[in-house]
Amino acid sequence: MTAATSTPRRILITGAASGIGWAVAQRFARGGHHLFLVDRDPKVTGLGPTLCAMGAPRCEGLVVDLNDTDATLALAQRAQQAWEGMDVLINNAGISPKRQGQPPKPNEIDVQEWERVMRVNVTAPFLLSRDLVSGMIERQFGRIVNIASRAGRTFVGPAGTHYAASKAALIGMTRHFAGLYAAQGVTANCVAPGRIQTPLSSTSTPEVLAAAVAAIPAIRLGTPDEIAAAVEFLASDAAAYVNGTCLDVNGGIFMA
Repeated sequence: MTAATSTPRRILITGAASGIGWAVAQRFARGGHHLFLVDRDPKVTGLGPTLCAMGAPRCEGLVVDLNDTDATLALAQRAQQAWEGMDVLINNAGISPKRQGQPPKPNEIDVQEWERVMRVNVTAPFLLSRDLVSGMIERQFGRIVNIASRAGRTFVGPAGTHYAASKAALIGMTRHFAGLYAAQGVTANCVAPGRIQTPLSSTSTPEVLAAAVAAIPAIRLGTPDEIAAAVEFLASDAAAYVNGTCLDVNGGIFMA
């Protein structure tokens, strides 16, 4: 989605202050789109001038903890009222709790931690998609792009059970939205990254990261911008016939 190939869109990006979300925001800014950035990191409120300098006509940053369901619902309401809805929703925010850089074993995950991962990784994307899709239907245009994970596609040892389950659920939810609303011009797709150079991946131990790189045919980690390029395509006018897919971007470590 670039300024040359699409009209400016209103785009909400969660987890936008760093990593993949920040890379996505920069790509859309260079394309001349309006950006509503969300993150629990307060620095998200100061990113507007940088993105406006890149080409975003309008940019707002809002601190929201997606673990708080009421805050997530209020975010959807703000997007509807202050922005008159969104054309594109990028559900990127996610959490993957570790123990000294290692994933917790199932018997180490209590109910509270399980539910927190589900609220951030599944419930928040569901609520935002549910509440914003009606405006997309009215305008006969909408793009929902959910950032899943290789861990939602196959077994990944360094991922916790709750993280893997949440990403698999996100893929299933995406397909359901895709099937329900395609006739109204709304598509829903996933990008499933492999190992990417992000703050989340850096929580793993050096040994875990080294083993991960050695197993990747490309023999390197991916970059946030490589994921952002996939997101940009799925959000574009050119991807109107791409619906319900899960695009694997992982250097070849998982091929389906």
